[in-house]
Amino acid sequence: MIMLREVLRDAAQRLQQSGSDSARRDAELLLLHVLQRNAMWLYAHDDEALAPELQQAFLQLLQRREQGEPVAHLLGQRGFWTLDLAVNRHTLIPRPETEMLVEFALERIPAGSATAILDLGTGSGAIALAVKRERPSCVVTAVDASEEALAVARANAARLHLSVEFLSGSWFSPLAGRHFRLILSNPPYIPHDDVHLGQGDVRFEPRSALVSGVDGLDDIRVLARLAPAHLLQGGWLALEHGHDQAPRVRAILEAAGFQQVESRIDLN
Repeated sequence: MIMLREVLRDAAQRLQQSGSDSARRDAELLLLHVLQRNAMWLYAHDDEALAPELQQAFLQLLQRREQGEPVAHLLGQRGFWTLDLAVNRHTLIPRPETEMLVEFALERIPAGSATAILDLGTGSGAIALAVKRERPSCVVTAVDASEEALAVARANAARLHLSVEFLSGSWFSPLAGRHFRLILSNPPYIPHDDVHLGQGDVRFEPRSALVSGVDGLDDIRVLARLAPAHLLQGGWLALEHGHDQAPRVRAILEAAGFQQVESRIDLN
């Protein structure tokens, strides 16, 4: 029988050799998933043996991770803000940098406010659900063109007991005549020929949620053009975009008539 500490050490070495830049953490997350235990338990019991049936399940996950499959897909979930969200191949994997959009929303919407907030391209529902958790009096609506993604988002909302309206459609198409104080979006913004599309987790994520034309800005242009008709007077549009796109995105927004346009740099 092999002890847990040895299982973890060997798995981390294998993942490091396969190119993972978070090998130890990945191995630990997969092992905890199989054990159905938390990290504190593992640290206190790492001299125990791993049962053969659990060892086989762990090795299967390890092999899939060696082939590049995202840990979030292997676990079926990813933490975002204060939420644990189900994710799958139909949704983007929520990333810590996107939490800046939630922070922006909380800056602009006071606690106790009952205003209308919109999340476009909601995917797993990450942004909409995080905002609803922090501003429960607000009316939060979320839109996505993917029915498969919406199914994940609705399931997340139900499990977390958060009331968000989910609508199917492309950007503003299901929102005729409706207006919002704040519109948030993490739209596709990667150029179609970007080399990063063949690397890391994005290889397993929906291309429609990643790629937006030759320069990556086609969908941001659509949002900038259509958002003013759906914003209340003095409302805000907040978008995530690529690390080198800030000047172009500001120019797009200013050309569409937006004022007080600014860029913020996230932790990554």
